Amino acid sequence: MTPGLHSIPKAPGALPLIGHAWPLLRHPLDFVTSLRDTGPLVHVNIGTLPIIFVTTADLAHEVMVTKAHAVEKGRLFDRVRVLVGDGLATASSDVHRRHRRLMQPAFHHKQIAHYAEIMSDNALALAESWRPGQRLAIEQVMAKLTINTLAATLFATDIAQPAVTSVRRNLPIILKAMLLRAVQPPILDHLPIPSNRCFDAAAAELRSVIDNVIAATRRRPDHHMPDLLSTLLAARDADTGDALTDTEVRDELVTILFAGTETTASTLAWTFYELSQHPEVEQRLLQEINTVVGTRTVTYKDIPQLKYCRRVLDEVIRLHGVTLLMRRTTAPLELAGITIPPGTEIAFSLYALHKDPDLYPNPQRFDPQRWLSADAKSLPHWAFSPFGAGSRRCIGDAFSWTEATITLATVLPRWRLRPASGCSPQEATSAMPHPDHLPMIAEARLSAQAPEGRQPGSERPL
Repeated sequence: MTPGLHSIPKAPGALPLIGHAWPLLRHPLDFVTSLRDTGPLVHVNIGTLPIIFVTTADLAHEVMVTKAHAVEKGRLFDRVRVLVGDGLATASSDVHRRHRRLMQPAFHHKQIAHYAEIMSDNALALAESWRPGQRLAIEQVMAKLTINTLAATLFATDIAQPAVTSVRRNLPIILKAMLLRAVQPPILDHLPIPSNRCFDAAAAELRSVIDNVIAATRRRPDHHMPDLLSTLLAARDADTGDALTDTEVRDELVTILFAGTETTASTLAWTFYELSQHPEVEQRLLQEINTVVGTRTVTYKDIPQLKYCRRVLDEVIRLHGVTLLMRRTTAPLELAGITIPPGTEIAFSLYALHKDPDLYPNPQRFDPQRWLSADAKSLPHWAFSPFGAGSRRCIGDAFSWTEATITLATVLPRWRLRPASGCSPQEATSAMPHPDHLPMIAEARLSAQAPEGRQPGSERPL
């Protein structure tokens, strides 16, 4: 008989009644990273709720892939269900399979190629809106860019403007409160504390606005457009011919908005900062962009050729990855020789897993070259999973990589971004750690040539 939960070591620092909630809420990134020192499986208490943290990439792969049949989405996703309903992030296995099959055409490479044109236009408009010497809050600039770009691909018509405004206003509130809702003691779940009230109000407004956009799109005679909303409205199950209901479409759109903005925005903001600190990496990246793209606009066909750009982005997302993911066992699950009973919450942090020194030498160092070394080639395939793995892997991963690559390859040849004096950004905890404040100064590159003879800084703001 295999050992049970009692044999899993407990994390240090527990307090009476609240368990590990205090260190997890105060310094979540430090806390999840420190758990590796306790063991591959670690018992953490949030109030009276036991959570088993997985601290190695191979065990996380078992949870996400090889033994995924024994788990469902856990507490983290239960707590955001009021926002995303039964979207891909929270849906049961049967619903998830059906919805993913219906949504997959919207993320086919041919559709991504269409989206890439919008991404390129938006990135170019942003680069042309800056002035030499301008001070930019890069974390805010990238958030606005990704929201605008995602909205333009989700909704092809101007009726979506209220949704864009609502996303800009409410998404930061939702992302900030989401993690808190997952790690607060369960006794607080239904109390009208500020974090719960703010989250619920923001979620209700966003869902209502999206409902209005869907209804308005249905009423338009030209609603068969090449955008994601129209694709979802037109999707039919190949076996049954059934379509998604408006509620199901709403849930999937909100899920995409929720999952598809912070990842790209945070990755881009950190990339510009890391490049400013590592001029040799920036120079090599510029050389690649100049060779592949030159002075024309970036296209979807350029993406596979920008190989070093991908390595730079890989390294950024390794360093600043997803803070927390959770699952709940639905059947007995054996991990590391220990049987975990049904109904147990399991958690793992991609942020922490990708800093494992056994997999990544000098894990805190920004080093894109590591991905081109012999060590990287010998890494097991499960060692790096920035978008999750298995059937629940993020459906929009190619979308996110494409947008980040196009933005970087558009902005970098035109502008050198340098941190403002005294700037030392810290990781602000959210679904994905983003810079708390990153003011940067835009310096025009003398050799930059904008398409059609336009000069950087000469166009309208985005």
